[in-house]
Amino acid sequence: MKRELNFEGRVNILYLVATPIGNLEDMSPRALKVLNEVEYIAAEDTRTSGLLLSHFGINKPLISCHEHNEEEASKKITELLSTGHSVAYMSDAGYPGISDPGERLVKAALDQDIKVSVISGPSALLHALVASGLKSDHFYFHGFLESRDAARKNELQELVNRPETLIFYEAPHRIDKTLKGMFEVFGDRRACIGRELTKIHEEYIRGNLGELSQIDPATLRGEMVIVVEGCNTEITPVVSDEQIVKFVSSLTDVGISTKDAVRQASLVLKVNKNYIYKLYHTN
Repeated sequence: MKRELNFEGRVNILYLVATPIGNLEDMSPRALKVLNEVEYIAAEDTRTSGLLLSHFGINKPLISCHEHNEEEASKKITELLSTGHSVAYMSDAGYPGISDPGERLVKAALDQDIKVSVISGPSALLHALVASGLKSDHFYFHGFLESRDAARKNELQELVNRPETLIFYEAPHRIDKTLKGMFEVFGDRRACIGRELTKIHEEYIRGNLGELSQIDPATLRGEMVIVVEGCNTEITPVVSDEQIVKFVSSLTDVGISTKDAVRQASLVLKVNKNYIYKLYHTN
């Protein structure tokens, strides 16, 4: 075990600087102070970060540290820190290491006894969670799902029984498949889409997954956060045969196979799968 105060002594610190997710006014005075004081700034995308820094009149040498060169860049950054130089790292938006590069850099720094400190800022997942209207006392952040259909479905099935509120990131070119996949696997749970957070076109879309899966994807632009109600394991719903048939039909109507619809109905409604299958085929 190692225990030490971050700001005790004169040892250099790797600063992780959270940056605005849309609105530049969210840049904190402390973040600007740190970026003005360090000698080097490492960035996920030096072009994007260069524009942000230029907006605030900051001109420092930039080091590229992204998904594909993070291991190599980490060596350069930790070497600078070890030889007495000061460095801050920033991702394009939000917190480094949260669905963005930074995790390997932090590990490399800690492995060399370099202190790490975070400069707080905006977080898309927290913005969406607290405004969703869903439970926020316990939540699970998953980030981006797999792009391949089968892999994405498997990921969702692994999460189906989690009681916490679930949080995902998604891009516009995949949002339609993701919402339909969530409806197929999770059933008609309450959910919320947070879109273009902190920007001029910020929008929250609240409803059930069945409703959200029917939205025209052409109207869903920008980066999005999807917040989904967790599995309620404390309540065993009592449903009528009519409700069961209606639930299965709502799934098959959007192209889900009867087999998958029956399986999902069994999970959500807590009713025997064989009973649902026979009931559906006799109506």
